Amino acid sequence: MRRFEFDKPPMLSRAVYNRADEIRHDKQRLTEGWPHALLLQIDPSGRYPVGEDGLGWIMAVDVGDEPPPEAVFLGLHPEEGTDMWAMRFDVIDGPKDDPRRGAQLLGADEAGILSTALGVLNWHDSARFSPVDGNPTEPAKGGWVRRNTISGREEFPRTDPAIITVVHDGADRILLGRQSQWPERWFSTLAGFVEPGESLEQCVVREVHEEVGLDCWDPQYVGSQPWPFPRSLMVGFEVTADPDQALDFIDGEIADAEWFSRSEVLEALEAQQDWLGADGKPIIDDARLRLPGSISIASALIRAWAHTPADTDRPASRVGGAGQSEPGRLVPPPDTSGGA
Repeated sequence: MRRFEFDKPPMLSRAVYNRADEIRHDKQRLTEGWPHALLLQIDPSGRYPVGEDGLGWIMAVDVGDEPPPEAVFLGLHPEEGTDMWAMRFDVIDGPKDDPRRGAQLLGADEAGILSTALGVLNWHDSARFSPVDGNPTEPAKGGWVRRNTISGREEFPRTDPAIITVVHDGADRILLGRQSQWPERWFSTLAGFVEPGESLEQCVVREVHEEVGLDCWDPQYVGSQPWPFPRSLMVGFEVTADPDQALDFIDGEIADAEWFSRSEVLEALEAQQDWLGADGKPIIDDARLRLPGSISIASALIRAWAHTPADTDRPASRVGGAGQSEPGRLVPPPDTSGGA
């Protein structure tokens, strides 16, 4: 069983607004709701307008008398009850923000609404032609389908599953990695996309081995979060590894990795700042350890591990002999060495 859990869901997984999927198929209902609907603008880089209390909505009728084909229906506004839509705009007037930095300032529902808008619009950007025959496709059903203009075949929004995992020693140490393009002292959890024919648990074991060369065991699901950059679902795990095993950056994605103590992580969490400053540029300082910003599930996983006491009944590393697990095993074999 898993050894820790979130105190609350990750930032982008807390929304409870009504997505009203039954309305997406009712063109007449969508058209009738348009005069009172709210519209969220998203520019080509994913930035969105900022209002006084959160997202900066405009009235949908400001862009036309009925929903444009490229608009995406998001659901019902959690407070107003009116329809919500999103569209790409080349230019957004007024204050705006980047979701990687600004989403943490939004409420739970608005962060989820923004995540949905980004994910579906990003899918539309890459799905303008059929993957089957190359014919053009066009939006339908409130933006939740693209239909082949020749065959009528429907394509649905794509979400790419990826694992993200805390690697720990079963006691008071956690392994964090740094990608080559990140500044020194920036560390995060390990992650990677799920391959065809692979379970989530198998993906955890493979990715940890490929990225840092460690054999790990007993992967346990913790929670998930949408990550619309461009359209992923991050599935969070925790897994155990032996800190005495040598690190080996096999696939070249990780430039550095270190085992950090619980006290070091707690200190970094206490002094936590976002990786990006108000100017959108990376923050560079002399901190011993800088952790991911609060919008990411990586931050939630690290925080959950750091604030959960170690399981003192579970050995920090595997032992040799009959209890030794083989490389790539998901769970070590039972101890058959006898004893009380």
